[in-house]
Amino acid sequence: MAPSGTSNDNSPNVVSLAPSASTVTPSADQSEDGKGGGRLRSLQPLISLKPYLLKHKGMLVAGFIALVLSAVTMLSVPLAIRRMIDNGFSVDNAAFIDQYFAMMMLIGAILAASIAARFYCVNWIGERVVADLRRDVFAHLARLGPAFFEKTHSGEVMSRLTADTTQIKAVAGHTISQALRNLIMLFGAFVMMFITSPHLSGLTLIAIPVIVLPLMAYGRSVKNLSRKAQDTLAEASAYAAENLSAVRTMQSFAHEQVVSDRFQDAVQRSFDAARDRMQARAGLTALTVFLTVASIVAVLWYGASAVISGTMSGGELGQFIIYALFVAGAIGELAEVWGEISQASGAAERLTELLAVVPEIRSPENPVPLPVPAKGGIEFDNVTFAYASRPGTSALGNFSLKVKPGETVALVGPSGAGKTTIFNLLLRFYDPTSGHVRVDGVDVAQADLDELRHRISLVPQEVAIFADTVLENIRYGSPETGEEAVRQAAIAAQADTFIRALPDGYNTRLGERGVSLSGGQRQRLAIARAILKNAPILLLDEATSALDAENERAVQQALEVVMRDRTTLVIAHRLATVQKADRILVMEEGRVVESGTHTELVTKGGLYGRLAALQFGKEAAE
Repeated sequence: MAPSGTSNDNSPNVVSLAPSASTVTPSADQSEDGKGGGRLRSLQPLISLKPYLLKHKGMLVAGFIALVLSAVTMLSVPLAIRRMIDNGFSVDNAAFIDQYFAMMMLIGAILAASIAARFYCVNWIGERVVADLRRDVFAHLARLGPAFFEKTHSGEVMSRLTADTTQIKAVAGHTISQALRNLIMLFGAFVMMFITSPHLSGLTLIAIPVIVLPLMAYGRSVKNLSRKAQDTLAEASAYAAENLSAVRTMQSFAHEQVVSDRFQDAVQRSFDAARDRMQARAGLTALTVFLTVASIVAVLWYGASAVISGTMSGGELGQFIIYALFVAGAIGELAEVWGEISQASGAAERLTELLAVVPEIRSPENPVPLPVPAKGGIEFDNVTFAYASRPGTSALGNFSLKVKPGETVALVGPSGAGKTTIFNLLLRFYDPTSGHVRVDGVDVAQADLDELRHRISLVPQEVAIFADTVLENIRYGSPETGEEAVRQAAIAAQADTFIRALPDGYNTRLGERGVSLSGGQRQRLAIARAILKNAPILLLDEATSALDAENERAVQQALEVVMRDRTTLVIAHRLATVQKADRILVMEEGRVVESGTHTELVTKGGLYGRLAALQFGKEAAE
């Protein structure tokens, strides 16, 4: 197993947002535990985004200044209105009226400029934070091993990476700004209300608990419903992505209507969850606004009586009314903002779950350097391994193998014998349950992952072709390589002829997963990719299985040239491709049952001899 206390010092600078977790699972809403601090815990995922905001302090300061300026400017308007009402409109006050309206124009200009500056700053911050977050989440995902993706659906992951980060963008940008502005307006308007009329303001305070308590209760409900809506949306997205990626299989079984119906059901569940969330938010807003307006109307009725009795001027009441409206508006908008924040908190919680997953396979803090120059020696020392999905079944049992630099070793045997597991352990996609895997004498668990994998070229059975040009597909693992080197690799892999026949040659863009290419063409691109990487260890997993007899011979000749100075492990079911191997290991149930050259094994008449008789007899008959 990987040594304890290791960490991936080659991983991107991901800001840790949550405690460690081994898998992505929906977390319980800790705010419902009935203990103190529930509100704070419900917003903890959003609070954990603070490092992303603090990286842009200059823009934060500029946005805050613009926000305060716009709020203060708005708070100054009622003062001017009070003076206008109390001084009245007359010929004697004509100069005052001119000054008043000139001042109002200046206030309008300042307000417009500050609002525009705030809009730019906060939206820039929102876009920047989400871009940084998406970058870090993807970089973190790229470091998680195959074991994680065996347990987590890729569609679910993509939903979190796209839809959830979009939810956070609104909060990181204008929602937080809107909340701060309304808090300033609320506080400032309350202060000015007390300055204007302490007595009326005291009555207003009585209504605050009636307004705030429902806000707190509804906010928790909205967060839970938001989480449910995001989860159901992710399920629908995952189902759609899975079936569209297998569109040929879907259509060949005439399964379009069934898939469409199931997706429609998933979308409907997502809509129902979103509707419940919107109903909760609408109810929260309606209740808060009604209670606010009702409270203010009652207070203003009392104020009107004070004006009639002469204890308060009309201008003071007008000023108080405007500030009261500011308070009502701020509380109403805060109710809306609280709903948005609670909704985004659910999305942030889902992202923190991803970032909290600790890679099971990672480089040690102080890796042992691999020897330079690389030789390509491989050793499996009494290795036992079982996949997490099948813990009771050993894929390898006490397996030992030593491959000298430059040697070609073939692995043959029935499916499930453990051949591909050897490749997985050598590339350190997994760590053995017991035993050691070494490359050039260094335990792969003690080596730097990038350095280890740079020394290995893999041609898998299921070739990964990306929706990019042929050129970029071949140099996928060697992005700095020139075009001429790419062409030479393609020629060596017997791929140059069909590439030049494509519409734009090497610049032809391939469809997703290379659906426009035949199986043999995809496999030759993978061989060219491995040739270009020029690693000292070459892993061939059924590298010629999709080729016809003519192309197989041509590619086999090319591979023989490539394999000449490299350590090569070959997995093959077609024994004709491994006859020239230095050694052939016959595997069964995770163990080596026979070993030798092709001639030696045929002579022994064991499992290999029976397989050879079946295959070569069939080929001769054909």
